[in-house]
Amino acid sequence: MKTRTQLAFLAVSLSTAATAMAQNHYPAGVEGIKAASLPPPGVYLRDYNYTYWADKFTAGPPGFDLTAYVQVPRMVWISDYKVLGGNYGADVLVPFVYQNLKFQGYTGSKFGLGDICVEPVTLSWHPKQFDFAVGYAFWAPSGSYHSTDPVSPGKGFWTQMLTAGATWYPDAKKTWSLSVLNRYEFNSIQQDTGIRPGQMYTLEYGIAKALTPALEVGVAGYYQKQTTTDSGTGASGMRDGAAAIGPEITYAFPKIMLFTSLRYEREFTATDRPQGNMVNLTITKRF
Repeated sequence: MKTRTQLAFLAVSLSTAATAMAQNHYPAGVEGIKAASLPPPGVYLRDYNYTYWADKFTAGPPGFDLTAYVQVPRMVWISDYKVLGGNYGADVLVPFVYQNLKFQGYTGSKFGLGDICVEPVTLSWHPKQFDFAVGYAFWAPSGSYHSTDPVSPGKGFWTQMLTAGATWYPDAKKTWSLSVLNRYEFNSIQQDTGIRPGQMYTLEYGIAKALTPALEVGVAGYYQKQTTTDSGTGASGMRDGAAAIGPEITYAFPKIMLFTSLRYEREFTATDRPQGNMVNLTITKRF
């Protein structure tokens, strides 16, 4: 028989572990410096390689140990078509999720297709010394989900997400940048459980300095907080959250139109969820 703590843990269901989390879909830390800056018109293929690991879960089950890896190819299209003066764009993300989880009385691992994200609307503006972006996206429950399996690659519910952000370049040559990106998620009722996960707010931020036209270094971080409690029979009443910070480096290969970034962020606080570390390698190719 599972203990009360283990049942609470299964309800929270690893909300930090990228697209495998049950409380929200958006993985905090997937974007970093210049998070709110969308590229100029064109077609791009971006590949996120997101790794999260944690062995600390205050008030969670004994012997907790989680490792998650998510690879997310993302096709991005930014057009010359203007809406409200901004460039219209759209994108789609297809996550592939691997998780390995251990805690007292349980060991499990699984790899599979996660929940696909479609962003049918993005708008981006690039006035002097600023970038602005807004967007609307939704996640479809395309990944396999079972309420009794804490390493299910899917979540079993739909999510809608609103996005708004800005990047400021304080100096005329734009070698310095300060960026903030806001995300807000609204969830549907989860299949099998009948529970509607609470709404989630995510803030990602970064400050960076371009050392050369190709090399940029900086510091990035995130704050993520569940703003409403879960609803439905058996809902936990918890509101999980976490905050993290860490270094980032980006390097561009302009001749082949290839751009890379590597970021490490360590969570320095967490509530009702695991507290761990994140590394994200992103590779972007323009066609």
